[in-house]
Amino acid sequence: MYRFIDYYHNEVQLSFEDHPFAANPKHVWVVCRYEDQWLLTKHSDRGFEFPGGKVELNETANEAAIREVKEETGGIVKTIEYIGQYKVMGKEKIIVKNIYYATISELIEQEGYFETYGPVLMKEIPEGVQKDRRYSFIMKDEVLKRSLKEVKKRFKM
Repeated sequence: MYRFIDYYHNEVQLSFEDHPFAANPKHVWVVCRYEDQWLLTKHSDRGFEFPGGKVELNETANEAAIREVKEETGGIVKTIEYIGQYKVMGKEKIIVKNIYYATISELIEQEGYFETYGPVLMKEIPEGVQKDRRYSFIMKDEVLKRSLKEVKKRFKM
């Protein structure tokens, strides 16, 4: 288990164990690969980030992850695997998110993308994301760094 302070000075706990904080979390975050590139989206307010969002009523976290990737990037999930979970102890509420790794079989151009400007492909996630204003606060803490390390280890990248 990892503990650290995030971009907004909230305490965060991160684990790559099986659902350590909640069996049915209400949020998801999906690290995506498409044709040997990272697939991100450009959120209309926050900037570049991996897709993610809230789990809807009568939807599993896994289903939400697949839906969010499609809505935000047009990506069709080929494979998806739970890799971990993190908990943010915010000033007003606690948020628990499942972290997934997905491979994308194709990108379908959409007329519109939910809360985003659509897909963004990157060969590498650049160094210095934490200080780059083009990137979302979601990409500025240890969750990104440790999740990418976990993905590369598990999937031999």
